[in-house]
Amino acid sequence: MDRFATMEAFVRIVETGSFSAAARQLRIGQPAVSKAIAQLEARLGVRLLSRSTRGLAATEAGQGFYERARRALEEASEADLAATGAGTGLAGRLRFSATVTFARLHVMPLLPAFVEAHPALTVEAILDDRNVDLIGENIDIALRMGDPTSMTASGRRIATSRRLVVATPAYLERHGVPKRPVDLPRFPAVIYTQGGGGETWTFTRRSASEVVTLKDTVSTTAAEGVREAVFAGMGLAVATEWMFQPDLDQGRVEAVLTDWALPSLDLWAVYPAGRQASAKARAFAGFIRECLAKTPFAPESG
Repeated sequence: MDRFATMEAFVRIVETGSFSAAARQLRIGQPAVSKAIAQLEARLGVRLLSRSTRGLAATEAGQGFYERARRALEEASEADLAATGAGTGLAGRLRFSATVTFARLHVMPLLPAFVEAHPALTVEAILDDRNVDLIGENIDIALRMGDPTSMTASGRRIATSRRLVVATPAYLERHGVPKRPVDLPRFPAVIYTQGGGGETWTFTRRSASEVVTLKDTVSTTAAEGVREAVFAGMGLAVATEWMFQPDLDQGRVEAVLTDWALPSLDLWAVYPAGRQASAKARAFAGFIRECLAKTPFAPESG
């Protein structure tokens, strides 16, 4: 195998976890793959793969080689597409990261259209409410909420959501409806403790402002937990509109104090620091931005 083919073989081994699976994908014999990796390790003078009862795994050196080899293969593929005028076609694997609830409600339903437009592309969704390590987990693009000044990676704002005070109709019937923000500490509340959440909020209306601290009945690190606690009637919540949009439309929850405004929350397409965004990552960000532009979450101009 030449150097490029050997890199591709190694990447396939790491991603499939076996020599035989990599050989099947490459449509060559397993002995050829094994020989190529042995020659690669001999040339580099380091061990790239280790075997255990759980199968094959990249060593520390192998993981570093994998990340760079994968990027090199992707850039070569993009160069081929650009040279042949097929720049709209994407190939390879796209790994994106997003919070669980936002992805479930607003990203995963869009994926069929994106994949249909790029049939040679495989999409892998890494869903977690925490901010994952983009480089360490080989993420091409992350969809993140919050203040861009707190992000170490480069990014672009692609959507904006209002924050609302929401509760179920049954909760409001039982506890009453707050008339002003200063009434909120008297109401049981569900607190979201991850980025973009918290218990202290500033409400504004024209020139007036009121700062309140909610009294929590339950707090949670996951947006799914906020939703289920609100549905169970455990409290009202300050939440982004994207977290409850289908339920607001269907009347499962209601927004109160709508004549008062809370700080909005931006959605950013974030790329690994020190790395040029790939064509597939840029295409994915543009696709999500275009889709969200047709919803209440379109970003303000600028």
